[in-house]
Order: sequence, then C-alpha cells, then structure tokens
Amino acid sequence: MKEKIIAFFDDVIKEMKKVTWPTMEELKESTTVVIVTCLMLAAFTYVIDMIITQVFKGIF
Repeated sequence: MKEKIIAFFDDVIKEMKKVTWPTMEELKESTTVVIVTCLMLAAFTYVIDMIITQVFKGIF
C-alpha cells in the first residue's frame, strides 16, 4: 500500500513538471473574458426574468 501511495505522488510530480503555466498577460485576458461573459449572462438572465415577470403580472 505504501509503495502505491509513493508511486502516485511520484507520478503527480512528473506530470506537474510537464504543465505549461499561462503568462500573466494570458491570465489577465482569460480573466477578463470570464468576467465579461458572466456579466453578459447575468444581464441576459435579468432581462428575461423581468419579461417573464411582466407577462405573469399581465395574466394574473
């Protein structure tokens, strides 16, 4: 059991050495895209919610 755990962590270390981390500029760009997308989705959801609310107020 102990050998399997050690082998697992050895494999993790080997794989982490293969990782290419993003540069600061790439990270900023990706973060901006995620924030803008979330804001657009929130605005879209808000507008749809207001429309549905008005429809139900008109019905009832």
